[in-house]
Amino acid sequence: MHFLSQGTAYPAKHPVYTRQAPEPIGPYSQGVQSGGFVWLSGQVGIDPSTGNLTGGIEEQTTRAMENQKAVLAVSGLTFADVVQTRIYLTSMSDFATVNRIYGTYFTDTFPARSTVQVAGLPKGALVEIEMVAEKR
Repeated sequence: MHFLSQGTAYPAKHPVYTRQAPEPIGPYSQGVQSGGFVWLSGQVGIDPSTGNLTGGIEEQTTRAMENQKAVLAVSGLTFADVVQTRIYLTSMSDFATVNRIYGTYFTDTFPARSTVQVAGLPKGALVEIEMVAEKR
C-alpha cells in the first residue's frame, strides 16, 4: 500500500440526480460520478410520476430500464456507454422475459452482466437493475 502514503489524488465523486427517475427509497444516490465512470444504483419498476410499482415482470423491467435511461441521460450518457450491469430477479422463471426486454436497449456491444436470484426486493419488486457506465 505504498502508493497511499505518497498523497495519491483521488477523483472527486459527485451525486447524479434526475426527477425523471424515482426518488431513492433509502439513503443512497440515483448514481455517483467519479473519474470517468458513473455508478447507477439499482432501479426497480417504480413510475417516477406516481412513486408506485408498475405491473408484472414486463412492465417492471421496461420501467427499470427507462429509469436507468433517465439517470444515464442526466449524466450525458446512453446505453452505449454502459460497461457492466447486474440484474436481480425474485424468480429465474422471469429470466427469458427480462433478457428479451433488456436486449432491446442495447444496439452495439452488450455490457458485461450478472443475473442473480434473490429472496426479495424493495417494495415487492420482481426485478432490479444496476449499471456502471463509462464517460468517453
